[in-house]
Amino acid sequence: MIPEFTASVGAPRVAGIEFPFGRPLGLPGDRAGQRAVLHTALEVITRAQTPGTVIQLPFTWPQSPRDARADPPIPPPIVQLIKRRPWLAVRLLARDIPEPVSPARPDDGQQP
Repeated sequence: MIPEFTASVGAPRVAGIEFPFGRPLGLPGDRAGQRAVLHTALEVITRAQTPGTVIQLPFTWPQSPRDARADPPIPPPIVQLIKRRPWLAVRLLARDIPEPVSPARPDDGQQP
């Protein structure tokens, strides 16, 4: 995360954290650590009194830089999908993202 950049584009409050890109809440599966980061980030809302405030969160990434850059043992869901259906990568790069499908609801016999 680059807090100064985020603030420069007009974010009203910024909770900066020195974690690797794509992992702003912490390690996968670390519920307690993720909860602590989220709770502290939400406190920024109450502490930041003026627009453009940047508050650096007091957390340190628990891995070495080498380990942090390593691929995760289980690829993210989007990577798994692209491996199964590589043609979807072209749509993703073209920003041709389909709208999410609403969960099916039982038919109540009424017209929408």
